[in-house]
Amino acid sequence: MDFALTEEHIMAQQMVRDFAMKEIYPTIKEWDRKHEVNPAILPRMAELGILGINVPVRYGGQGFDYITLALVCEELEHVDTSLRVIMSVHMGLNSMALLQWGTEEQKQRFLVPQAVGEQYGAFGLTEADAGSDPVALRTTARREGDTYILNGEKMWISLATKADNTLVFAKTDPHAQPAHKGITAFMITKDMKGVTSGDLHGKLGVRAGSTGWIAMQDVEVPAEYRIGEEGEGFYIAMSCLDNGRYTVGAGATGLIRACLEDSIKYANERRTFGVPIGNHQLIKQKIAYMQQWYDAAKLLILRAGWLKNQGQRNTRETAVAKWFATDMSVKAALEAIQVYGAYGFSDEYDVERYLRNAKGAVIYEGSSEIQQLIQADYALGYRHDRPLRCELPAYDVEYWQSES
Repeated sequence: MDFALTEEHIMAQQMVRDFAMKEIYPTIKEWDRKHEVNPAILPRMAELGILGINVPVRYGGQGFDYITLALVCEELEHVDTSLRVIMSVHMGLNSMALLQWGTEEQKQRFLVPQAVGEQYGAFGLTEADAGSDPVALRTTARREGDTYILNGEKMWISLATKADNTLVFAKTDPHAQPAHKGITAFMITKDMKGVTSGDLHGKLGVRAGSTGWIAMQDVEVPAEYRIGEEGEGFYIAMSCLDNGRYTVGAGATGLIRACLEDSIKYANERRTFGVPIGNHQLIKQKIAYMQQWYDAAKLLILRAGWLKNQGQRNTRETAVAKWFATDMSVKAALEAIQVYGAYGFSDEYDVERYLRNAKGAVIYEGSSEIQQLIQADYALGYRHDRPLRCELPAYDVEYWQSES
């Protein structure tokens, strides 16, 4: 297992770092205060190829590996969580699902335009009463000939009003036993009759990001828009979360790094009792912990990425990486605010925004409590990964970078 970054990794990392720091960072505080999305972000990310960074070239992507995806997410969240959320939803939860589960026709219809950034993807699993318990979802899909009729509403959906295509989950058999075998996945488009969406306001964090709801009323979805087979929706959703949690954990690693770097800078500038505060032992302790958390989180993410590159199942490894990195990002933000003292309580500095943003990641895509249960069940032998009909493909550089 070699965690050394390749020239390609470093090139992609630097490109995204330059974009985020030069084009987004100077105004992110303004957009966060306005609770609005910068309309230039998605088109610019598309132009740079970020939205298809680890999609094979033959499907319109850049052909980079899964490690690159993590590096991209780290750099984006180093500036603001709203940028990483785009990658988690568009890439991790939607496009990678198409790569894993989609037919060739579905890849051409949905994956190609998403990879080149002509269309944006979202993920619709969560409902008002179905979050950590996805089997409780109430959205239904009734088959009528070559069409499914979908009814229901999804809540807390990132890019809800921005996405062209949303991967949604509905019950095709409400009486299935076990219940999870009654769930099926579909791709819906925003222009389908009966699809409406709206934005949610008043969020604690990720204020410069898009979060909303999607409602479906008698939406007619062609059978060829069904992803996987009937009854496979739960397994598809869980495999999507393996990828989404990977991007969330990678982003949280970037947030820890931002807290660390800002704290170091401030500790070397701010003076008390005649010396920079970095000379005080308790400030050193905070810096040391943040460095430890960053190093450990980065290694956990790289391990998960390496497993993805090898085509090996990584549910446990990704879950623990997400759990650790997101929990430590909250702690790092709290410590950074302490380093800044009273200034950390003001939005004049970035650290208060880091804390608000960090709090969301310990809730969405599997709360910290769910991650703990997952790890305990693996350790106790109560949980075992069953083979999936469609595993996420291992990274093959010749295939990923071939045009045909």
